[in-house]
Amino acid sequence: MSIPHKIHTTPILSLFGVSCMAVSSLVLAQSNNEAPIQSVVIQAGKMSQSQFDAPASISVIDANTLSGSGPQVNMTETLNQVPGVMALNRNNYAQDLQISIRGFGARAAFGLRGIRLMTDGIPATTPDGQGQASSVSLTSADRIEVLTGPLAQIYGNASGGVIQTFTREASGTPMFNSQLYVGSYGLLRKDIQLSQKSGDLGIVTDYSTFSTQGFRENSDAQRQQLNTVITSQPQADTKLKWIFNSFDMPLARDPLGLTSAQYASSPSSAGNNALLDGTRKTVTQLQYGLVAEQRLDARTSLQAKVYSGTRDNLQYQASSSPLPSVAINSTWVGLGRHFSGLGLQAKSSQNLSDNVLVDWMVGTEFDRSNELRQGGATHAGVTTPGLTRNELNQSSNQDFFTQANVHMGESWSLTAGARYSEVTIENADYYLSDGDGSGRIKYKALSPILGLTWHTSDMLNLYVQEGRGFETPALSELAYSLIGGNIKGTFNPNLLASHSKHFELGSKWRLGPQQSFNASLFQIKSDDEIIAQLSKAGQTVYGNAGKTLREGIELTHKLNWSQQISSTMALSSMRATYVNGFSSINSSGQNVLIQSGNQLPGIAQHQFFASFVWRDQSQHLTKTQLGTQAQLDVLARSGIWANDSNMDYASGYGILNLKLRHAFKVQDFENMLYLGVDNLTNRKTIGSVIVNQASNQFFEPGMNRNYTIGLQVKHPI
Repeated sequence: MSIPHKIHTTPILSLFGVSCMAVSSLVLAQSNNEAPIQSVVIQAGKMSQSQFDAPASISVIDANTLSGSGPQVNMTETLNQVPGVMALNRNNYAQDLQISIRGFGARAAFGLRGIRLMTDGIPATTPDGQGQASSVSLTSADRIEVLTGPLAQIYGNASGGVIQTFTREASGTPMFNSQLYVGSYGLLRKDIQLSQKSGDLGIVTDYSTFSTQGFRENSDAQRQQLNTVITSQPQADTKLKWIFNSFDMPLARDPLGLTSAQYASSPSSAGNNALLDGTRKTVTQLQYGLVAEQRLDARTSLQAKVYSGTRDNLQYQASSSPLPSVAINSTWVGLGRHFSGLGLQAKSSQNLSDNVLVDWMVGTEFDRSNELRQGGATHAGVTTPGLTRNELNQSSNQDFFTQANVHMGESWSLTAGARYSEVTIENADYYLSDGDGSGRIKYKALSPILGLTWHTSDMLNLYVQEGRGFETPALSELAYSLIGGNIKGTFNPNLLASHSKHFELGSKWRLGPQQSFNASLFQIKSDDEIIAQLSKAGQTVYGNAGKTLREGIELTHKLNWSQQISSTMALSSMRATYVNGFSSINSSGQNVLIQSGNQLPGIAQHQFFASFVWRDQSQHLTKTQLGTQAQLDVLARSGIWANDSNMDYASGYGILNLKLRHAFKVQDFENMLYLGVDNLTNRKTIGSVIVNQASNQFFEPGMNRNYTIGLQVKHPI
């Protein structure tokens, strides 16, 4: 592997800008008969607002893009088109996707950290900042909204960015949808969806299954998912939404990461002892929720939500045996989690004068997660009697927040808000033969945000925004302490929350109805960054580094050349560094000095995405119509450091993905055929890195060239 590409930002930005200006000239010279870029209303913080007018970087992935992305298994199929978001597919369903936003979340060895995930207004992130992207039902999603920058801090702890998904509304005509996808490495995806609205009652229910043999050894997986949303309007001013979803993954084998030498010689192999110890995971999750909205008058409304759920997780880990044919004792970890929460908020608008309108809201949220965590020994992937870990982990938050958008005439608007958070994390240890590992800690923080937008015209908005946020350690990061140079299974009360200051300067420009260009400059300064202090034999002690600095630029360009041709381009360029040096300990017990100026691992400095779409006949871009469509996606990333010492890295790459769709109608059946070829040129890539992995098994290979074919059928009942 070669050293991460030192791509200079200035030439890239110049080329991007020249390209945009060139196509602008071409488009403006054409007639105005092309399909216009649609105006979208989104959640700008805790309030609805036009995407174009919101003083923040907000991206929307619509239903047409989601349904046309392929089998709709992973968010990586679409999230990479969002600037500032790095969505890495581990091709390892035992550990979920690796998603980071402006660098937040990059250190996660499994699941999501540092970013908030919401589904239909219900949190899918626990109070300590942990989440799982696999629990989101993409087949029934109407859209995904991604919020980055200072405004995201209004969501509280671990809100380096916010990803929200919304289930589609029930159709007026009863509809039956079905999908079937098959592909390389045994991929099989099936989905059935029913939708109906009768009077004031609507229902959307979606059941999907997925299985794969995996392209690596020990990477096969199976899962099934049900998502049901029922809406009703018992009175003209009252709306209710019931949400039920379940996720069942009876098997997901874990191929683990590879060392540099293993990746070079055999990228499809499993990591050390994965086969010997039968590394795998099973997950079952159920969640229920209710969101109620009551309009009090033409301007004022109340919203209340309540939710509850359970999650059971069992994972078999690998041993540290130096001999691949000799089994030694390894470990299993199981958890039974119950989570719940409620929230209440009020929204209203008032005219302070003829030229000043204020939209405001206030609210409170309380969330709680209790999980019984147990562990024991395994031999050759089979559990042995007895426990070596038995504890109750709890996390909770109690937050109060407010936000106001002040519209001062037609030219200026001010956005201000704040959130006060109290996050409590505690552990009750019931396995005392190795000492009492109980502990408790409370984190408090005030997260203010302030933004100003200059609406220079109907075509151009300029905004500036500043905010403060914080990120507490997750329960798993507080589980171990470093005592006498050794890792002990005791709660670590000395681990601090990281605090950050966010600044963003941006512009949103409509160059006519067929073209848009967004740009943002940002800077994020963090104190007490959470880092891995020592990782050994599957156990990691976390500590706090000093200051870190993230600064960069994000550009997005969308263009409808005609009603048949469109393109999207997104560029992110960011440098994330440690301002202060610090010491960590490697798995051999040696001190390692992390130099000031080292780059944060798990973060690509540069990422470029481009999508070019051709349709064989005129059609509106937001609607699926009959005909053929071809789409070519380009994704390029620079290299990614794998550890804090900047000694190991994953090389940068560029890949091409091709998608072909043909929609046709047979009587009342609307059908769509799909063919997808990912990694068209068969590049050898590293899909993601496991940051600071103790045995230097950092690398999770990307897939070779692979194919997917599918059929979607839609029919009125």
